[in-house]
Amino acid sequence: MALAVALAPAAAVAKTGDAPLFAIAAGEGGRVTIRLPAAGADGILGRYLYTPQIAGGLGATEIGADRAGLGQTQVIVFRRVGKRVLAEFENNRFRALSGDAGEERAVAASFAPSVVWAGEVTDLPDGGVSVDISGFLLRDAVDIAVRLKRGKAGAYKLAPALSYVDPRQSLAFPDNAEFEAVLTFQSDDPGGALGRIVPDAHAVTLAIHHSFVRLPDGDFHPRGFDPRTGTSAQVIRNDYAASLDQPIVSRLVRRFRLEKTDPNAARSRVVKPIVFYVDRAAPEAIRTALIEGARWWAQAFDAAGYIDAFRVETLPEDANPMDARYNFIAWVHRATRGWSTGTTVVDPRTGEIVRGVVQLGSLRAWQDRLIFDGLIGAAHEGTGAADDPLELVRARLRQLAVHEVGHALGLAHNFAGSTYAGRASVMDYPAPLIRVNGEKLDFSNAYATGVGAWDKFAINWLYGAAPKGTNEAAWLDALARKAADDGYRYVSDGDTRGVGDAQPYGNMWDNGDDAVAELANVLAVRRIALARLGPDNLPKGSPAADLRRMIVPIYLYHRYQVTAVSKLIAGVDYRYAVAGDGHDRASVVPAAKQRAALTALIGTLDPALLDLPDRLLAQLSSVQSGTPDPQYEIELFPSNTAAPFDLPSAAETAADQTLEALLAPERLNRLVEQARVDSGQLSLAEMLDKLSAALAPAARGREAELRRRVRARYAVRLATVMQDKHLSATALGVVRGAATRFGERLRSCAGDTTETDACGYLAAMLTGPQAQLRALAEPVAALPEIPPGAPIGEDDWLTGPVPTRTLHQ
Repeated sequence: MALAVALAPAAAVAKTGDAPLFAIAAGEGGRVTIRLPAAGADGILGRYLYTPQIAGGLGATEIGADRAGLGQTQVIVFRRVGKRVLAEFENNRFRALSGDAGEERAVAASFAPSVVWAGEVTDLPDGGVSVDISGFLLRDAVDIAVRLKRGKAGAYKLAPALSYVDPRQSLAFPDNAEFEAVLTFQSDDPGGALGRIVPDAHAVTLAIHHSFVRLPDGDFHPRGFDPRTGTSAQVIRNDYAASLDQPIVSRLVRRFRLEKTDPNAARSRVVKPIVFYVDRAAPEAIRTALIEGARWWAQAFDAAGYIDAFRVETLPEDANPMDARYNFIAWVHRATRGWSTGTTVVDPRTGEIVRGVVQLGSLRAWQDRLIFDGLIGAAHEGTGAADDPLELVRARLRQLAVHEVGHALGLAHNFAGSTYAGRASVMDYPAPLIRVNGEKLDFSNAYATGVGAWDKFAINWLYGAAPKGTNEAAWLDALARKAADDGYRYVSDGDTRGVGDAQPYGNMWDNGDDAVAELANVLAVRRIALARLGPDNLPKGSPAADLRRMIVPIYLYHRYQVTAVSKLIAGVDYRYAVAGDGHDRASVVPAAKQRAALTALIGTLDPALLDLPDRLLAQLSSVQSGTPDPQYEIELFPSNTAAPFDLPSAAETAADQTLEALLAPERLNRLVEQARVDSGQLSLAEMLDKLSAALAPAARGREAELRRRVRARYAVRLATVMQDKHLSATALGVVRGAATRFGERLRSCAGDTTETDACGYLAAMLTGPQAQLRALAEPVAALPEIPPGAPIGEDDWLTGPVPTRTLHQ
């Protein structure tokens, strides 16, 4: 039986109560036939928004082919050429927006579209045509084969004989049509970890959903991007009809269409509210937390003058979550932890969001529970108190939901949000704010509730309507100026994620406006948690070996605050200013703050801080038996001592976080330049001499080996950075001189044979010829990767970033 779907003309406008735009008839043979109206003079049969989406995912974090993952949205054109129909993706990036027909034709002829499929046409008695689009639906529309290859899973090819269109998932509604294909990919030589995920790694089968959506009408008002506002530029347009006094390249923000029923009222209900639907796959307690958190955005829309404009509900029981009519918050399962995302289906011509899709990784909740059990103890679970780990997990889930929905609304990260009292933005990554009261940890204010002041500003700028009689551009500019004048900062991804970044306020998982003071607080939290960490922190009946997993985020609890403090050194506070707004001058972090930051970071290299009590070391040497569990194994500190817990290697891993940040080439180059401009500033030579002075002296007793391991890591970092081609000639000379002086100091180190031999090795490495330096450094250069985040595709344990299309982006 053939499945017939009739697509109405793209120019038609559906009204409430209209019959379905696509009439579906029963069919056989796994074919899908669509009916298109008669072609116009230009041969076009119809134009629609088209988006593919992964309906049945792979579950392998490193591949990035997860359930609910969106492909790229295109304007698709069905064009008749003789007895064939071609599916063509329009090129909307290059336009002649205000030009005449000749200019439009010239631009269209200058930049190529993409014809992605062709099929045969059957003429119908009513003048329309019938086309079997099964071949279009059976394409690799989201590049699964490419993703598998990129993820080192092997070379896979689509197997048409093992793929089919699922007629049960072909749905028709007034403004959209939905189809689903089941695709199998085969490989003769699969690689990677797929064998642990799929039954037979030679054949990987996924479901790909296809949505065709009526093109939005021309009543949507695009809004230009402003770099000060924390919104995400989705559409880049090159207007080749622009006059010389106008920019040829413009950027548009992405946002939903939101219209007041009374456009002249300061506060009004809306024509169509924005509604997000939470996945029924999330367990009830989790689903409730997700709904509560996501609903916080209603506060921002209400503050912008929109009454009941934003809602969050549970997905209807009979709804297909891939249906383009639903803004969807998906609860996504993977074999290991991975990203959570907020993505959008956007009209590429205007920036109008027609659908938001959020992916929330389910395993994060269990990792958060592990962390809070490590800080507090599993015995506190279920008490309902402020330090109940399960209550804290739910609080974290609320943050996760509101953050990712923010991306789906068109907002970018603001990594300066946590620097304000009250935590000004849910678009930052929220570390739990834990205070120390004597020898107790206070969790009463661990996470904020509701959206912050920055979020309300950003929603007002993105969605707000200028008062009647007001110039919109001037009104929006005034909003952005006031936010800056009120002291609100905005720092995006591009100025936050690099280890050598200069912006001191761009940090993930930090708290407060004083990074050095917060590092002291975080270290106090870490000290108290480690002092009482042991098997009693684990849930009853857990393997004692789980303590080896729990120790990782507790031992490295300070890692993100270390990054925040490091950015004060050679830090430069700059804004995303526009000409004439008064915020276009950058300022260097004062010298006193830089030196205080250096002192604090040197303190994180202290062997006493890196040591653990013998009682805990003995408890950490329990191991797992039976079949290995990759999810467990990848989240442990690597050990070079076989089964026993390898504290010196863990200490190296922790110390290297500090050393890597301090010795980033970009930071070293800035230190040279800042000292050139201001002789009172912290210089590169001063920083390296202080580091060397702190690490050269021998430690005593049980701390001696930890000092030696950190000292070796410092020597290797010096040797490594001297090979970096981005280091300036001056900085290279200063580093070389500091390395030589450090080596000379080590030649005369005092102590037992172990100490003198270790010092001698490093001294020979640092003071010899360059080739010898590289050769001597090689055996100790390889540091075991820091456990999750980054090795499994994320940058954090507490939930975080970002694949390519989150805002994230």
